[in-house]
Formats: sequence, structure tokens, C-alpha cells
Amino acid sequence: MAVLSKIRQHSAIMIGVIALALFSFIIQDLFTKGNFGKSSKDVGSINGKDIAFEDFRIKVSNVEKSGQGITSTEASRRVWDQEVTIALLSAEFDKLGLRVGEKHIMDVLKADQNIGKNPMFLNAAGMFDVAKFKEYFKSNPEQAQYLKDREKDAELNAKYQIYSTLVKSGIYTTESEGKFNYETASNKVNFSYVAALFSTIKDSEVKVTDAEIVDYMKASPKKFKSDETRKIEYVLIEDKASPADVNEVKTKVNSLLTGSVVYNQATGKNDTLAGFKNTKNVIEFVNSNSDVPYDSSYVAKKDLPAVDADALYNLAPGAVYGPYVFGKYYCISKSLGRKAGVNAKASHILIGYEGSQTPNTKEKRTKEEAKEKAESILAQVNANPESFLMLAFTNSDDSSAQQGGDLGYFGPNQMVKPFNDFVFNNGIGKVGLVETQFGFHIIKITDKQDGIRLATVAQKIEASEATSDKVFTQATKFEMDVAEKDFDKTAKEMGLVVAPEATVKAMDENFGSLGNQRTIVRWAFEKDSKEGATKRFEVANLGHVIAKVKSIDNSGLVPVDQARPYVESILKNKKKAEILKAKMSGSSLEAIAKATGSSVQQANNVTLENPVLTGGVGQEPRVVGNAFALAANKLSAPIEGVTGVYVVKNTSTVKAPALKSYADNVAKLKAQSASDANRVLPALKEGADIKDNRKEFNY
Repeated sequence: MAVLSKIRQHSAIMIGVIALALFSFIIQDLFTKGNFGKSSKDVGSINGKDIAFEDFRIKVSNVEKSGQGITSTEASRRVWDQEVTIALLSAEFDKLGLRVGEKHIMDVLKADQNIGKNPMFLNAAGMFDVAKFKEYFKSNPEQAQYLKDREKDAELNAKYQIYSTLVKSGIYTTESEGKFNYETASNKVNFSYVAALFSTIKDSEVKVTDAEIVDYMKASPKKFKSDETRKIEYVLIEDKASPADVNEVKTKVNSLLTGSVVYNQATGKNDTLAGFKNTKNVIEFVNSNSDVPYDSSYVAKKDLPAVDADALYNLAPGAVYGPYVFGKYYCISKSLGRKAGVNAKASHILIGYEGSQTPNTKEKRTKEEAKEKAESILAQVNANPESFLMLAFTNSDDSSAQQGGDLGYFGPNQMVKPFNDFVFNNGIGKVGLVETQFGFHIIKITDKQDGIRLATVAQKIEASEATSDKVFTQATKFEMDVAEKDFDKTAKEMGLVVAPEATVKAMDENFGSLGNQRTIVRWAFEKDSKEGATKRFEVANLGHVIAKVKSIDNSGLVPVDQARPYVESILKNKKKAEILKAKMSGSSLEAIAKATGSSVQQANNVTLENPVLTGGVGQEPRVVGNAFALAANKLSAPIEGVTGVYVVKNTSTVKAPALKSYADNVAKLKAQSASDANRVLPALKEGADIKDNRKEFNY
């Protein structure tokens, strides 16, 4: 309404503005359609292989239509990840010369339940029939493209199976590795040491600059690799009801309680309109005066507004309560009576069988075997009701097993009919057995809730047109002022609060604390959005966001403020180490201990596998490794450890006896490396030349 009001007031000016806007839009559209507005016609490339935008767009559209309710940005992210994965792996398949035949492809297709278990493709014995499968697509040429697409996917899948097998076969553990593993756990070292801990120097005594953090990241660019980012500062001016708006709604709701007298032009007389308290047709009154239509359902006490739940739940039939605030509404409610058992709480133990719709059964069983087991469990529960929880935990095929079978509260018809009928037709404590399409359920009714039916007049508390106009004017003024003036200072002068700045990447959807605001993020990465660019956004159900691009980071490294919590402590310890090393002079441990104000300590029977120093120091692998490397009675140079700087003196090294076989250690290492094959794809991505142009195509 605020925008409409402005148009009415300045219609002549607005017509000119609209004409210019339309002209610029047409020009922009011409350039966009001719690809002059984009630096590439491709959505990206992987190792020089381009991904055409049109093909990418179709795939994204198909994902959006999948019914999962995901955004176009999330859909593009999924398709992009898939395209990168396929491109990288396909290149590897080609390098190795992998080929797959029809049988391998058919095996992959059969593994799909929609194909392998489809009745159309099964023979009399219930087995998949390749001839039937081929005949179907031969008789239905309109489905040929579907099969072609599936075969293409199956071919990739088949090649990946071969590739994965090759990679796993290439991961092996040698006898030497097994021997080394044995020795790290069994060889022991005894040594004396002096520890000058980092904690003895205050953090305030060593400073780490942003430049030092950047230099540290540049030394390991892959570790700190990041997409281009923007820092955005912004102000939110909420379009919300003023105190005057709130009072107006409250007064209006109050006036509905007792009725009113209005002049009837047709009769020339005054008519008395019934109020909420004495109206004869409550439902019609609610639907005529409420922003929320009448709801005939009974409501349990737990589902009523928390502050007013007791008063509402205990209302006598016909009694009225209110006004009260519930969320963004002012409400008055009248009780239309109570009903017992509107919600129920139950626990169950589900025993599924082959052919039932149970997602995952703990063991294979026939329907007859499932029924026999369910009856046996029912007998155990009847004999000892307290055993239900443990029996559910150990036997139920439902995910609720982890909660002892507890399903929580639910209303009528939320469960399948046999389950629903048992629960709502029996009392608390009743235990029984019912069969559904999911299997056999041993059910225990644990609680029921009464409910109250309320007729509620609810009027929304929202900004009036006058309030929205003021907000619009304030937001527009702020937008114009900060284009030339300091953002924080201008906000302070206007009594506005600057939100914590948001750091965003090109494909982010979330913006600061405002949640999904993809429009703002997209604007921040437009070519015209240089440092200092500002823009106002109208955000539905929220108000106006005035954003300013504070800084642009295209260094390829994570922002300093994000890296600082991790890097700062490392760099501070390095600086502390130099200070401590300067103090650690002397030809003996005793002299070094005196110079550092510490003492000589002992470490006994320490291994490389568990390089822990006692006294709260913790793991110090570098210190222990140096102790092993020293000859007996030799003193080390200062060693930078995890918690401080150490000087050690080897007392003795005790080597474990050699074994005839290190098979157990080899087996242990093999188990630890079982998942190493999963590191292939991340490694391929890290070494690939990947160009992502999605931000240029409004995703």
C-alpha cells in the first residue's frame, strides 16, 4: 500500500521513471539475449571441458521439478557437483581405457528396484527376464529415450564399479609397514627433559597482524583455498506495526465483544448488531470478523498458546476469553465444549516380513514367521508389561525402536486405519496386536489427551499504510544518504542499527541473520557492484534491507577474520617459541631449567604410537620422535612442540623383540585404510582446473 500511495502522489514523475526503466530493461534484455552481457556462454568448465548453459539449465529444471521443494540455487549446486564428478571420473576412465559390455550395463540396470523388480520384466519364476525387458522397449519406442538415458547412467556406474575395484586393489599394506606399526607401539624410550611452555608467556605480549596471517595462508594456498567473497554491511528497517497500530487492532477486537449499533439506510433505523459474547451464529461471526477462518478441530492443551493455555483450556462452554496476543494476532476466543481423547500417545513394536512395506527389517522372514514372532512378543509383554521398552529396542523393525517404540502424540487418522482404530477405540494401558501393510504391530496405548474446541476471532497486528509510508521514506532516505556518506555514522544519526556484516560467496543463499536472501547475494556479485555500491531491497514480511558492499576479496584465500581463530594461535606460538629458545641456553638440562625457571622432568616407557607426556602436557610427537633419534646421554637442540619448547636427553631406548610375522599389524593397517578409496574424488577435484561461471546466469 505504501508504494501505491507514493505512485498516486507522484504519478507524473513515476510515469517518466517507468518509461526509462522499461527502455533500460529492453536494452539490457537485447544485450543478454545476444550474450553480450555474459563473459561466457558456458556455465563452467572442468579441465578445459566446457559445460553448455542450455544443457545445464535443463538438468537444473528437472531437479527443481523432482518434488523435493529445493531452490533453483540448490538445484544448480547439485547439478554442478554431479557434472564435476562425472567429468573428472570420465577422464580417469578414458585414461585407463575402461570399457563395459551389455551384460555389465544390464547388471547395473537390474540393481534398480524399479527395473529389476518390475512385474513387467519378470518371468513365471519371478526372475528378471532380459528378453521381456528388451521386448517392452521395442514395442514402446516412445520410451526409447528413457532407456537411452538410463543406459548412459548405467554405463558410467558400471565403469565406476570397475574403477573403484582397481583403486581398492591398488591400496595394500606391506610387511615393512606392519613391522613399522609394531615398532611404533612396542619400542620405548626413556628420557629427561625441560619444558618451557607457551602458556608462560601472555598472549598480549605477542601480536599477530592481518598481513602475517595472509602470508601464512599464502604459504599453504590449497589448505586455505576459498571462492571469491564479498563483505556486506546492512541495515534492516522493519515494516512492522507501530504502537498506535497495535492499539488500533486491540480496540477493534475489544469492540467486537459487546456488539454495536449501526444505522440501516434501507430501513432508516438503527440496528443492534450482536457481539461475540451473545451472537447466535458463532461460526458465521468468526468468518465475518476474523483474519483466520473458523477451525472446527479440537485442540489439546499443549497446542494452545503457552501463556494463555490454562485459561483457554479451562473455559466453560460459551465463555469468552481475551483479548490476548498469539503470535502476530490479537485474539478473542469462545469455548464450544471439550472432547475426551482427541490425541493419543502409543508405543509399538513392528515386525515386518518379505513383501511388507517395512523400510528395513532386521532379519528376513515370511509373513507366517513374522506373525508367530509378533504373537510371541505380545505374550511376553502381557506377562511383563515393563519389558515393552527393551523388547522394542531389540526386536522392532521401525526407527522408533531407539526410543523404545515411543511414537509420541498423534491425532485421529494420522496413522494407518487398523492402527488408528485400535488406539482410538481402546483405553490407556491397552496392549494388542494389529496387522497393517507395514507388518504386525504390538501396540501399547500410553496416554490420551482431551481437547477443547474454540471459536477464535483473530485480527492480524500489522503496519498501517501510514506506518509503511514512514518506513518507506526512512529507508529511501537512508539509501540515498549512504551512497555518499559513511554507512555507520549515517545509521547512528538516523537511529538505526547496523547489523553484523555478512561475508558471502557467489552461490550462497543465506545472508547474515536474514536467512535465504538470494537476491541480495546475487546483486553483490554483479559487475556494477563495486566496493561502496549500495542498494535497497524490499523483503516480503520483513521490511527494507539497505546493503552496501564493504569489501571484495578475490585473493582465492579464506577471509582473514575466518582464518584468524585457527592461524593466530599457531603464529603466536611461533613467536613465543623464539622468545623461549633465546632463554634455553646451557650445556646441561639443569642449567637450561634454571635459565627458564622450570625443572627437569622424566618421561618413561613412551612410544611413538602414544607420544604422551605426563603432568597435563599431552601429546608431543615431535619431542618423543627426537628422543628416539638421540644417542644415549645426548642432549637435543630446542624442539618446538605442541605446547612449548623442549630440550631432551635420551636416557635409554628399549627396542621390542623382532617377530616372525607381522600379519596382525598388517591386518590392522588394512582395516584403517579401507576407506582410502573415498579420497580419490577429493584429490581429483583439488588438482583439477575448475571454472565456475554460474553466478553469471542468475542462479
